[in-house]
Amino acid sequence: MRFEQEYRVTAWWASGRTGLVKSSSTPNAIHFSSSPEFGGLEGRWTPEDLLLSSLASCFTVTFRVLAQRDNFEYTDLEVSVQATLGKTESGYILNEFLIRPTLTVLFDHDRERGMALLRKTQAVCLVSKALAPVSVRSLGVHALFCFVEPANPNGTRSSFFHLPSRPGSGDRAGGRAF
Repeated sequence: MRFEQEYRVTAWWASGRTGLVKSSSTPNAIHFSSSPEFGGLEGRWTPEDLLLSSLASCFTVTFRVLAQRDNFEYTDLEVSVQATLGKTESGYILNEFLIRPTLTVLFDHDRERGMALLRKTQAVCLVSKALAPVSVRSLGVHALFCFVEPANPNGTRSSFFHLPSRPGSGDRAGGRAF
């Protein structure tokens, strides 16, 4: 059985240096402009912003669907996306799309499973596949509660949970590529 879903958006130039884009699935229109570097207005969405937000939101939604199917619980997923604008003989081109997901899970033992779901998300995300090649760099899967068993002064072990600092409150550099 063949499946087909159609999506439609319409864009029009409103006036001056700004335009509007509207989807058939939502009543709200988005004001856009070219980037200020190309004569557009400050503070408006650009086509490049909209493209990157499509990639970030698709990655986020795809992860949520996969996590739900796998009964995987997580507390937060933040997805940052960047692309590089380059100039070739034929003109400007967006290339080097880079997705940086940061996943927060409750417990340390869920980290590996979270990494596996992030890898699977990259493989099945529709927008990521349409823009291929897209690189994904994980800034980490952070656990809110880590199970720690320190030795007591008498040599026995007692179990307790440790709550580390929230991801994003410190340095996020040094992510691992996959």
